[in-house]
Amino acid sequence: MRRDGGLDHPLFTSSTSAVPESRDVPRHVAVIMDGNGRWARQRHLPRVAGHRRGVESVRGIVRACIERGVSYLTLFAFSSENWRRPDDEVTILMDLFLRALEQEVAKLHENGIRFRVAGDLGRFDRRIRELITEGEALTAGNSTLTLTVAANYGGRWDIAQAARRYFAAHPEACRDGSAFTPEAIEPYLAMAYAPEPDLFIRTGGEQRVSNFLLWQLAYTELYFTPMLWPDFDADAFDTAIAWYRERERRFGRTSEQVAAALGA
Repeated sequence: MRRDGGLDHPLFTSSTSAVPESRDVPRHVAVIMDGNGRWARQRHLPRVAGHRRGVESVRGIVRACIERGVSYLTLFAFSSENWRRPDDEVTILMDLFLRALEQEVAKLHENGIRFRVAGDLGRFDRRIRELITEGEALTAGNSTLTLTVAANYGGRWDIAQAARRYFAAHPEACRDGSAFTPEAIEPYLAMAYAPEPDLFIRTGGEQRVSNFLLWQLAYTELYFTPMLWPDFDADAFDTAIAWYRERERRFGRTSEQVAAALGA
């Protein structure tokens, strides 16, 4: 979904429609960066120290993705439910987001990284919205890595807004629902420009997806680690990729069919 309301026509087929190509390195990695607050608490530091240290981990994972040939990286920075946090923490997170937009986007551009934000931006301050729009425009032609920051994002919101926009564009479907298929609404999803994630990583020990990319994670390999996000580095990322390589990705097929396809 583009900022102008137009569509990012999908370049990739859904995993429920066709079997994706098998790869040793995931093409798309999605991450829930959990554990900043606990990292700070363990060190008797304010929570903001954990969030600041988490930004350093973001820089490291971006570098690691480029070096290992990952094409898409999506980071869950702020969920639609995170507004429930204490007001002072939300204020700190918004300030960190603003500073990151001001200081990091130009560096992303210098390194050939395309920057996108997925989520309902209407609740953010005007300056944040402006910087997002400017950053996306500046980096639109880059191809080294597509870095998506999910901000005020929720998987249920994404599906609902896609369906709403689909019916607005196709009012006849309200009368005849036969055309309302998964493939029909995929162009309206917030991340229609990216393939579905191959590997999902959640740090911090929790084992749930927390309303993140509910549509897109249908056949994603889910990797959970107790490591807190500020401690997650290139070695930890390599451990996750090694785990991913051991997975047998069947996409509804039998093991024998997978083996035959690999040997073809």
